[in-house]
Amino acid sequence: MAKESQKLANKSIDLIKKRSTINLVIVSIAFVIALASVYFTRIIVEQLKERELGIITLYAKSLEFTVNQNNPDELAFVVQEIMTPNNSIPVIQTNGLGQVISTKNVKVDPALDEEERESFLKDELEEMKLEYEPIEIPFRNENGEVYDYQYIYYKNSLLLSRLEYYPHVQLSVIAIFGIIAYIAFNYSKSAEQNRVWVGLAKETAHQLGTPISSLMAWVEYFKEDETLNNKEIIGELEKDVQRLEMITARFSNIGSVPVLNYENLPECVAGTISYLKRRVSKKVEINLKANPSDIRARINKPLFDWVIENICKNAVDSMGGVGKIDINIKRAIDEKIIIDISDTGKGIQKSKIKDVFLPGYTTKARGWGLGLTLVKRIIEKNHEGKIFVRNTEINEGTTFRILLRS
Repeated sequence: MAKESQKLANKSIDLIKKRSTINLVIVSIAFVIALASVYFTRIIVEQLKERELGIITLYAKSLEFTVNQNNPDELAFVVQEIMTPNNSIPVIQTNGLGQVISTKNVKVDPALDEEERESFLKDELEEMKLEYEPIEIPFRNENGEVYDYQYIYYKNSLLLSRLEYYPHVQLSVIAIFGIIAYIAFNYSKSAEQNRVWVGLAKETAHQLGTPISSLMAWVEYFKEDETLNNKEIIGELEKDVQRLEMITARFSNIGSVPVLNYENLPECVAGTISYLKRRVSKKVEINLKANPSDIRARINKPLFDWVIENICKNAVDSMGGVGKIDINIKRAIDEKIIIDISDTGKGIQKSKIKDVFLPGYTTKARGWGLGLTLVKRIIEKNHEGKIFVRNTEINEGTTFRILLRS
């Protein structure tokens, strides 16, 4: 039975690890798809840039040919077949002094007056200068000598500009979709886990109800039996039955919102230690240190007692029934309350620290590996605190730290 329990525990933690691996694979595939999409889009953008540069170069050469050509038929051909089809690339033509001579595909608001129009075109020209180097148009005399220059400035067409921004938009959409899917997946998984926890806890409480009722009846029977000389045993049995009742109540309340009250933490922990000392090995020393002695926090006492008891029992198992447990309670500078629980056990491997709070993790031959998972749930979900492994060394011991709000 112990071997089957261990196998099932190992399967549980393996399943959780596989889920994490699957999530990582999915994210990696999505990342590769996004990179591939951006890469191919950039290739298309570069090809379009080269195409537009070719069009503008041809446009400039056509202008050069036009201004240096006296043949009307050839001039009409150039204007109709080469210059006119450019209906998408914004172009500004200037003289050698940088004054605007003409524009093409530059949208100017017709409501602008002459001064505003000149200012607008000047801004457009500066933008074009920053984007691409201008193309020179030399003016030649009859002898072929250059006597003046004009310049063609241009920028990307609207289509190309939009295509350049497309990868960023695409990545943003993928990222937003990924975040929404991740949140939805985690919420769904968390809700499913909550339902499992609640169902398991309530079923456990239900199953414990019958034997506890029977034990209570037996305790009452022994109380009335005059032949029993050692009444102290009955008292201890009664305490154990009361403890079982409290455990049943804990399980019954899983899934409900616990009532938090301001309690004296050192006093609560001292009560749990007193109960444990009678039920663990006499070779285990449990010490409590609190500074100050009255440190209050909003807790649910039955659930918090369960946390301390669970960690201490794990420590006892880790030490093999021989060693020391030190519990130190103090108030931090930021008013948080720190509870350190240290043992002299066999410690935890560094590679396993991240697994200790996962369902199914256990180093014992018996057990389901749910104790620390419940501890983490109680501290973080019910008390809005934190619990983590502060320090651990092989064959030297482990320290768990709990942080609570005051």
